[in-house]
Order: sequence, then C-alpha cells, then structure tokens
Amino acid sequence: MRTDFDFPNKYLLGPVVFRPDFNTHAEVITANQAWSLFFTAGQEDKVLGFNAEAGRFFTNVLLAVGVAGILWATLFNAAV
Repeated sequence: MRTDFDFPNKYLLGPVVFRPDFNTHAEVITANQAWSLFFTAGQEDKVLGFNAEAGRFFTNVLLAVGVAGILWATLFNAAV
C-alpha cells in the first residue's frame, strides 16, 4: 500500500506561536485566538472557532472573578 501522507512543513506539528506564518503578520489576535492559545498551551489558535462570543465570555468571567475576589476581600477585612 502506498500512501502520499507527507508533512512538507516542518512547523506543522509545533506550537502555533513559534510558526513563522503566525508571527509574520502585523495583525492583532482576537480574544478567541488568545483564549484558544491559553487553553491549548500555544498549540492551536482556532479551537474556539471564529465566533467572538466565546472570547468575550471567558474575558468577562475572568474580570468577574477578579472583581468578586476584590469585593470579598474588602468586605471580609471590614467585618473582621
């Protein structure tokens, strides 16, 4: 059996952040791409798809957790 399965690109299996085609663009990455890179440890930037809602959701959850922690610490220290 003959297969034509060939990896011509040496960066095909490496992390996305070290690929030249990812770093040569002067464009800014979206929130989805940033969260995808975070969740996959830099392996893939399109895991969450192209819908901007997922990136906004994770960003807002992170902000909400931070604000809740600050409020809890402030109220806890004021009560004690």
